[in-house]
Amino acid sequence: MTPHLATGAPAADAAGAPAPSHPAASSAGAPGSPYPTSSPAGASGSPYSAASSDRAPGSSYPDGTRPASSAGAARIVGVSRGHATLAEADHWIQALTPAPVLACTHLISEPFPHVAISLLTAHTFETDPELATAVATAEAGKSGRAVRFPGVERLTGALTVSEILQRSSIARVEILGGGQATPDTVVETGDFVRPQFRDGELILITTPAAGGTLVPFETRTPTPCCADH
Repeated sequence: MTPHLATGAPAADAAGAPAPSHPAASSAGAPGSPYPTSSPAGASGSPYSAASSDRAPGSSYPDGTRPASSAGAARIVGVSRGHATLAEADHWIQALTPAPVLACTHLISEPFPHVAISLLTAHTFETDPELATAVATAEAGKSGRAVRFPGVERLTGALTVSEILQRSSIARVEILGGGQATPDTVVETGDFVRPQFRDGELILITTPAAGGTLVPFETRTPTPCCADH
């Protein structure tokens, strides 16, 4: 199905789920892909724009990564730097300049357990041949955990479910084991929102909290039993 990724859409690898379905092709957005087919109608300066990078060819990102090519048309690419944890992968993604429109993490088991990444970006990245399989898996998987997505920077503080759907490309807010949350329910985001990509949509999984509110299932500081699961 075509994903609902426009801001205000109707109502990712969740850690431990199989790796998102991002076709290793252009940003044309095949069915099942979390990546957009076009800019939302009427959106001026839409986050879907495939803008060229302002990073000069030959420059590198904070960890020393060098894009393998200069900026061009945005497309889905896999990246594997051998990150051992989700936090390490998140940090690498958030240091990218310019930020990708979309970025998902994927737990990979080959050639060793680590976190791979898929990006909607105008760059390609050099990859250690040993990690080529991980890169391909990240590009072609069927689920993911979204770190960057349209509207993520607007999801701070306490927001109702309705506000989350209006401000971002998240399609639904679900309560773990309890179905879909009602529009007026308050979610205490903790300024940390990592929705799952599932069946062509971004879905935020939450759990009940004090005072009838909800909190994201994944928090910035997960308990030891839940970390990286």
